[in-house]
Amino acid sequence: MAEKILIVDDEESLADFVARALRQHGYKTICAYDGDSALNMIGEELPDLVILDLMLPMMDGWEVCRRSKADLATRNIPIIMLTARSSSEDVVQGLDLGADDYIRKPFPLEELLARVRVMLRRTHGDGDGKVLIDGDLTLDVSVREARLRGTSVELSPTEFDILEILTRRMGHTVSREELLKKIWGMGGGDTRTVDVHISRLRKKIDDGATPMLVAHTLRGRGYRLAWEEYPGCMEN
Repeated sequence: MAEKILIVDDEESLADFVARALRQHGYKTICAYDGDSALNMIGEELPDLVILDLMLPMMDGWEVCRRSKADLATRNIPIIMLTARSSSEDVVQGLDLGADDYIRKPFPLEELLARVRVMLRRTHGDGDGKVLIDGDLTLDVSVREARLRGTSVELSPTEFDILEILTRRMGHTVSREELLKKIWGMGGGDTRTVDVHISRLRKKIDDGATPMLVAHTLRGRGYRLAWEEYPGCMEN
């Protein structure tokens, strides 16, 4: 069955152009041109992916993202943000609210299509069917489920991918560039995207018990996942 993608942009000509391009690649599309309509359609249509502009009438993209991620029924729907702003703070704000990726306007259509393919592939879990177990952490790759000390950890598709990569390299450093390439399909890019997702992941795997599963940030090098009885100071 073709995946359904919601395109949200108040520039109707741009939204319709993107929708036509996606349909030509086999996707189903629906469009919304303001924030209120977008939020309603997310809840009613339950799309497989949302392409969300930040600057919208009625309700801005940040609020649409925040509300959809706060709703249990829609929180796992991945969101790719579109922004015409150059400020990285806008991007960080969106990622902090739970968006999975972003792309700046104007954008090459092929880049957007590539991001869509990567996001849907990750969300629908082309996993190898293996269960990874490391100490009190269990990752079921086939169903993309994480459990820490027997308790389910609610992760976004991006957070699960990061945790899987770090778990496979437990105790070893993984560079930001490697994560960008493996998860976002980019050889380079804004490494702050990775930083924000790591920060969210770090909070979710902190259950207050020991040994603690710690996601260290190693400045200038990358990240390392490790079990620690008495975790020291971590860079954020």
